[in-house]
Amino acid sequence: MSVRTLTERELNRATLDRQLLLRRADMDAAEAVEHLVGLQTQIPPNHYVALWSRLTAFDAHDFSQRFENREFVRMSLQRSTIHTVTARDCLPLRQLLQPVQDRNLKGAFGKRLQGIDLSELAERARKFAEEEPRTLNDLGKLLADAYPDHDVQALGVAARNNLALVQVTPRGLWQQGGLAKHTTAEHWFGNAKAVPAMDAEELVLRYLQAFGPASVMDAQSWSGLTGLREVFEKLRARLVLFQSESGTELFDLPDAPRPGEDVPAPARFLPDYDNVFIGHKERGRINDPRVPKEKVFSGNTPISTFTVDGWIRGAWKVETDKKRTAGTLNLIPLVPITKAQRAELESEGAKLLEFLVPGADHDLRWLEDENG
Repeated sequence: MSVRTLTERELNRATLDRQLLLRRADMDAAEAVEHLVGLQTQIPPNHYVALWSRLTAFDAHDFSQRFENREFVRMSLQRSTIHTVTARDCLPLRQLLQPVQDRNLKGAFGKRLQGIDLSELAERARKFAEEEPRTLNDLGKLLADAYPDHDVQALGVAARNNLALVQVTPRGLWQQGGLAKHTTAEHWFGNAKAVPAMDAEELVLRYLQAFGPASVMDAQSWSGLTGLREVFEKLRARLVLFQSESGTELFDLPDAPRPGEDVPAPARFLPDYDNVFIGHKERGRINDPRVPKEKVFSGNTPISTFTVDGWIRGAWKVETDKKRTAGTLNLIPLVPITKAQRAELESEGAKLLEFLVPGADHDLRWLEDENG
């Protein structure tokens, strides 16, 4: 049986649709966060712009209140990076992704943790984290009493990677800040009962719903898990197959939306590390091929981007004065932008400014890419 080839533009439109970026969705914030299997939020406020760009009636104050009420949390999950997830998904996801935490810890700090029983360390850290929320540095210092010959940073990260630690509020609340202090998810939710891990098959199906069509390597790159080929093979009879223009086998859900390549895609503003950019091993389905990768994703350097016709084609940044009485949106095109596209970005940018700096004096500036 021949397998249909999907063009890069078809993959782009399908991905935008699944990511709620082809049109804003009439979803509740919790429904959207679960549909997307979490939002990567290394930068605490990222979930606000991510959801504003995706939902028709997103209310930042309401989301912040629900976040404070523990309906959502931020913790280390996919790829051992910080994600915002619902309370329902928190522990099931974390348990399934524990091997990712283990591998990350071993790779980054294994030599500095030699000789330590990590299960014992985790129980010591649990006691300290549940006494009161603590930074990883504070946890490391407390643990150093029991492990005096070991590095404080390594001990703190070992606590995070061996326990389901959540970052407590006010960090992550709307226009508020705070140190990254942690307690266990079980303590935060007041839940002493064991919660079963999410099944790997469920994770793959949910991944395809939010990121498909996609390859095995895409799912592994997104989640940080290895060995997913076996899971895809178990699901093969329930899935449909395609291939990319390069010949890569792509899996998808039979009834998932795959709009045509001619469907219009509106301009959108994305926070740094947005899901749509890091959900696949190859980022060509969203990044304009004329834009060097380092322009939009440079290690741990946060870069907020905008899309034009569905492709990342520039960067943006909002600057405010100390009293937030004025806000300026700086737009940096990384490829040529037409007059009509600039007008569309300016219209969407005006809405973004009203969302981020309501009631202030607003300005928009086009800047040249200083690095050429």
